[in-house]
Amino acid sequence: MALCSSARAADPQRYRVDLASVGNGEIDATLKSTSDLLSLRSAAPVSPFGLIARARSDVDRLTTVLESFGYYECRVVIKINGMLLIDPALGGALTALPKGSDAHVAISFTLGTLYTLRRIDIEGEIPGAMNAREILGLNPGQAAVASTILAGGTRLQSALQEAGYAFASVPPPAATQAADAPVLDLTFQVTLGGKVNIGEIRFEGLQRVHESLARRRLLLRTGAPYRPSAIEHARHDLLALNVFAQVSVEIGAQADGSGGVPITFKVRERLRHAFSLSSAYSSDLGGSGGIAWTDRNIFGNGEQLSLAASVINLGGSASKGAGYDTSAKYLIPEFGHRDQSLQFAVGALKQSLQAYDQTSKSAGVTFSRKLSSNWTVSAGVASTDEHIIQQGATHDYTLIALPLNVAYDTTNLASALEDPLHGIRGSVSVTPTLAIGNPDATFNITQVKIAAFFDLEHILPTAPGRSVLAARALAGLAVGAGELSLPPDQRFYAGGSGTIRGYRYQSVGPQFPNGTSPCVSNCTPIGGTAITAGSLEMRQRFGSNFGAAVFVDGGQVSASLKGLPNQFRIGAGAGIRYYTPIGPIRLDVAVPAPRHPGDDAFELYIGLGQAF
Repeated sequence: MALCSSARAADPQRYRVDLASVGNGEIDATLKSTSDLLSLRSAAPVSPFGLIARARSDVDRLTTVLESFGYYECRVVIKINGMLLIDPALGGALTALPKGSDAHVAISFTLGTLYTLRRIDIEGEIPGAMNAREILGLNPGQAAVASTILAGGTRLQSALQEAGYAFASVPPPAATQAADAPVLDLTFQVTLGGKVNIGEIRFEGLQRVHESLARRRLLLRTGAPYRPSAIEHARHDLLALNVFAQVSVEIGAQADGSGGVPITFKVRERLRHAFSLSSAYSSDLGGSGGIAWTDRNIFGNGEQLSLAASVINLGGSASKGAGYDTSAKYLIPEFGHRDQSLQFAVGALKQSLQAYDQTSKSAGVTFSRKLSSNWTVSAGVASTDEHIIQQGATHDYTLIALPLNVAYDTTNLASALEDPLHGIRGSVSVTPTLAIGNPDATFNITQVKIAAFFDLEHILPTAPGRSVLAARALAGLAVGAGELSLPPDQRFYAGGSGTIRGYRYQSVGPQFPNGTSPCVSNCTPIGGTAITAGSLEMRQRFGSNFGAAVFVDGGQVSASLKGLPNQFRIGAGAGIRYYTPIGPIRLDVAVPAPRHPGDDAFELYIGLGQAF
């Protein structure tokens, strides 16, 4: 019997936990995340006596949580199978439980009186122009919540450092509990130190990247006033070169003889070479798959060479055969000036669509300048030689274009594949083009695009970034050439994931007659000289990795920007999302609403990243 009792006591004791609510969602969530009884229940099994020890530890942990919210007279009571933790018979009772049975852990709380702040004193030297009390943001009568108090001290210390006092310190305040009332008196002790400037700027960890590139990138200069925000901005500027995987900052422990604080940027370079694979599928364009190779730093100044090749149009209702899309791009960053780049690109494309068959070779040079964190402008020259067949007629063109573009972006994302949660993306492009072929044409294409993203955290009972309303609009106009004198690939088409989901790619707009009116099958889109389109999409995340979306798209293609009700098309649908570190994987199903003769019953889209 003694041997059996010893073996039983060593077995893990299963248990379930009931944690009472205190009536405050924030406090309840903090209590739940702090409790070891909850977080370790499945991950770290314990013996009966280990369960008692874990519960005793939780009493202290949960008491600290309640005190941090201002409840200094709180009481935490934990019972196991109705017995208090101090009951000497509890260990034996747990040991005697039948094997495999659960112990019941009940956690209850008595909050007591909520303590508030009474006096808030600041001791030490404060610069004359600084309103320290306003920066603290603490007032008498305010609840004595520890996180709020500590945040006030952190704000004051940051403000002092931003004013040039690099070694200013504001430690957690001394808190005194009054004997005659549920109030706390706080005393913040400020150590100011001397005002300093930026000292010598150093780099550690550079290997292939030239130090001259890093220094050209920085706006931070020796002798400038010390400001942590300027140092952090400089760190982000170095990361924006795309040659560093990590950049950290080390601040000198003291000022040098000139009154400057040494700043050291410690960098870790990214792998020089990168391979990537891509694939996508839609029921209108079929499947695609590609490979890309990039050299991120050819000569040590961040020059990038990218080679990419894809097989496209593998099946699909809007394609007539497989094609390819290949490109080579060479980018020179910081070209002649900070935030300025020069890119050379060549490419080859072959595609066989319902609208036309195209084989082309292209080359171009693009000069880009980032005017601010939000605004970017670019200009270039591009040449394309192409062979196009449409409705049995063969066209050979040489296109010479001068694309101009202005872009605005406040989404603050490093990659277009990342999920935008707020902000605006917009662009205006103007492309004067000379087409030498049959017929010759000179025309200008203007496009305006805008997408806006609204986080609904202030409207719906949801956490930030969980519910997002996304909207986009597109307008385009080609002037200087008629509908049929424009090269077929320069005309506007609608339908597909980029404009109106639910319709086949390029299927919305004028079509060549095929003996029936309206066109029912094997229809050849003509394209148009004007396009308007828009979308509205509601995106909702569930759990850590899943989400869903519902959307409606609408638009038309015609010879003008005027609305034509008989040509306007609407598509609607829904989809699911699986969120990965590089962006969401998207699966959308959309239908035409209503369905017209010749339309597919639905369209399916699978890809990486949101539709817009």
